[in-house]
Amino acid sequence: MDKQPKKKLVDVGLLRRLFSYTAPYKKTLLFSMSLSILLALTSPIRPMLIQRSVDTYIAGNLLNGLILISVIQLGILLVENLLRFWFMYRINWLGQTVVNDIRKAVFKKILNQDISFYDKTAIGTLTTRTINDLESVNDVFSEGIISIVADIMTIVSIIIVMLFTDVWLTLVCLSVFPILIVATYIFKESVNKSFQRVRNAVSALNAFVQEHLTGMYIVQVFAAEKSEIEKFNEINKEHRDANIKGIFAYSVFFPVVEIVLALSLGLLVWYGSVRILHHAILPGVIIAFVLYINQLFRPLRMMADKFNVLQMGVIAGERVFAILDSDEHLKNNGSLQVASINGNVEFKDVEFSYKPGVPVLKRVSFKLEAGKTMAVVGHTGAGKSSLISILNRQYEIEGGQILIDGRNLNEYDIYNLRNHIGIVLQDVFLFSGSIADNITLRNSEIPLEKVEEVAKMLGIHDFIMRLPGGYNFEVMERGNSLSQGQRQLLSFARALLYNPSILILDEATSSVDSESEQLIQHAIDTLIKGRTSIIIAHRLSTTRKANEILVMDHGNIIERGSHASLLQQQGAYYNLYTAVEKVAVA
Repeated sequence: MDKQPKKKLVDVGLLRRLFSYTAPYKKTLLFSMSLSILLALTSPIRPMLIQRSVDTYIAGNLLNGLILISVIQLGILLVENLLRFWFMYRINWLGQTVVNDIRKAVFKKILNQDISFYDKTAIGTLTTRTINDLESVNDVFSEGIISIVADIMTIVSIIIVMLFTDVWLTLVCLSVFPILIVATYIFKESVNKSFQRVRNAVSALNAFVQEHLTGMYIVQVFAAEKSEIEKFNEINKEHRDANIKGIFAYSVFFPVVEIVLALSLGLLVWYGSVRILHHAILPGVIIAFVLYINQLFRPLRMMADKFNVLQMGVIAGERVFAILDSDEHLKNNGSLQVASINGNVEFKDVEFSYKPGVPVLKRVSFKLEAGKTMAVVGHTGAGKSSLISILNRQYEIEGGQILIDGRNLNEYDIYNLRNHIGIVLQDVFLFSGSIADNITLRNSEIPLEKVEEVAKMLGIHDFIMRLPGGYNFEVMERGNSLSQGQRQLLSFARALLYNPSILILDEATSSVDSESEQLIQHAIDTLIKGRTSIIIAHRLSTTRKANEILVMDHGNIIERGSHASLLQQQGAYYNLYTAVEKVAVA
C-alpha cells in the first residue's frame, strides 16, 4: 500500500514540472487561457442586458428596443456557450494529450528498469501509477488549475460589475460569504483526506487482484479461496469506507451551499425591496443581482472540489515522477556494437549477491569456448540461475570480470549484447495473442514463412498445425490454453528465430511429460548445434551431451569435467546423478 502523502499545499515545483509537458502544445494552452479570460468578461453581460431590458425597455414600453436587446442577448448566449464548449474541449484535449505523452514516458521507463526494481515493486502498484494516477494528472488540466483560474476570473469580474452597479447591495448579498468560506474549508479538508484514502485503497486493490489472478492456480489447489476472499473483503471495505466518507462530505456541503445561496437571495430581496420602496434603485437591478449571485455560486460550489482534484493530481504526479526519476534503470554504459560474436565466454573471479552481505556467487571462474556446450548442475540455491542474470546484465556483478570474445561485458551496448544471447526459461511466459505473435514477439518484420521454417527445424510444426487455426491459434494470457511442454517448445522457437550466438537453457526440460521431453530433447539438439550453450540442468539427461559440466554448491564451483569423468570421481555429481536415476526408476 502507498504511504500516506504528507499534508501540504499544492507543490508549485511539481505543478510547474507537470506544465512543462505542455510545451509542445503551447498554442493550445494560450488559446485555453484566452478563452477563460473571454468567458470571465462575458459572464456579467447578460445580467446587465436583462437589467437594461427591465428598467428601460419594459418600463418604457419600448417594444422595438426590447426585441433588439433580446436578439443581442440570444447572440451573446450563443457566443458564450460556443466559447465554453471550445474552452472545455481544448483543456480536456490538452490534459489527455499530456497524459498520453507522460504515460508513454512512464511505460518506456518501466520497460528499461533494472530487474532488481521489480524485485521490490508490486506489479499492481506500477499498474496504478501507469493508469489510475495518470488519470488524476489529467484532472490537473481538465478540472484543475486552468479551470480554477477561469472560475476565479469569472468571480472577480462579476463582483466588480456588482460593486459598480450598487456597492451596498453587493455588500449585503456577500455578507453570508464567511459561512461559505468556513464550509468550503471544512469540506476541502474532509474530501482531501478521503481522496488520499481512496487512492491508497485503489493501489492496494490493484496489487491484490493482479497478484491473486496471476496466482489463482495456487489459491485453488490449496483451497485458500475463503481466506483470500476475507483478505480481499478487508481491502475492499477500506475502499468503500473511504468513498463513503467523501460522499458524506459532498452530501453535507452542497445543501450548505444551497442554504447560503438562499440566505444571500433572501437578503437581496429584503434589502432590494427597501431600496426600491425608497426609489433608490430600479427593479431591474434586483433581477440582475439574482443572476449575478447564481453566477457567483456556480463556480464557488465547485471551487473546493476542484482544488482537491488539483491537489490529488499533483500528489499523483509526484508518484509518477518518482518512477520517472528512479535511477534503478538499466546501466547501458557500454558502446560496443557488433554484427556478430563468436561466443567465447569467460568468468574471472566473479562475485555477485542480490543483497549486500549475502553472496550468491563466490569468485566463480570458468572458460567456455565458442560452439561448446556447458551444463551447470547443483542443488536449489547453488547459484546456477544467477549465472544467467549476470551474463545478460539483468544484474551487475560486484567483483571480477565477465568476458565475451575477450571483451569486458560492460563494454558492449546492452541491447546489442542481448540480441546475441538467447534464453529459454523453465517458467515460460506467453502473451495474449497468436502463436506467431508469441514466437516473433510481434515483430512485424519477420514473415510467417520464417516462423514456419524455424518450427519445422525444431520438429514442432505438426503440433502447431494441429491447433485450431494453426499459427493463428489464440494463446490465452500466460499461455494457459497450452500445456507446459507446448509452451516450452514455443519458447525454443522464439529463441531459434532470433538466431543467438550464445544460448542459455534454464532447466528447460523440468516439469514436462515424457512425450514433450522427447520433442524438447530434439529441439535442444537443434538449438545448441554450432552455438555456445549453457544448460542449467535439473534433469541430468541433458548433461551427457555437454562438453563440460560444472557442479555448484552455495555459490562455488566444487567439481568440473565431462559426464563420464565426474561419474568416475563418485563425488557430488555422482550423488546427484544416482539420486535422479533412482527417482526415474521408481
